[in-house]
Amino acid sequence: MSDAKQDFWDRVDDVQAGMLGLGKNDKLVPMSPTLRKERDGKIWFIAAAGETLVENTTGAPQDARFVIADGKSGLYANIDGTLKLHDDKKVLDEIWNFVASAWFEDDKQDPDVRLLCFEPTTAACWFSTTSAVRFFYEIAKANATDSEPDQGYQADLTF
Repeated sequence: MSDAKQDFWDRVDDVQAGMLGLGKNDKLVPMSPTLRKERDGKIWFIAAAGETLVENTTGAPQDARFVIADGKSGLYANIDGTLKLHDDKKVLDEIWNFVASAWFEDDKQDPDVRLLCFEPTTAACWFSTTSAVRFFYEIAKANATDSEPDQGYQADLTF
């Protein structure tokens, strides 16, 4: 795994929310990504029955896009892939958290709980520094040396 891919997965693990949608021009909706401990190359979402994403992935996987703009993790990414409805109680048990509990009356036993699996295929990413100290150091250094600040790097990833 390249360093950029490892950096991508490490940073996705710190992201609290992004925008998920089907196809290239579908409406994006806020969703909280979750990774499994074993890092299976997938991004998991807990959703509810009746949501458009759930309804439109019932029966067959769909082309999808997940967009992240997260200053805390320093990850800015446009990720293309496939989204499908998944019925794996083991995965649900593993990724269930207190945030998801707030949305479902009967916790993970709620009949409306649905598990969505996003499998990335490509991603255009910008990885920025997450440290305010580093940011100001780079700005000061750039001004003192008449150079550009090092604020991160870009990578196009294929999974």
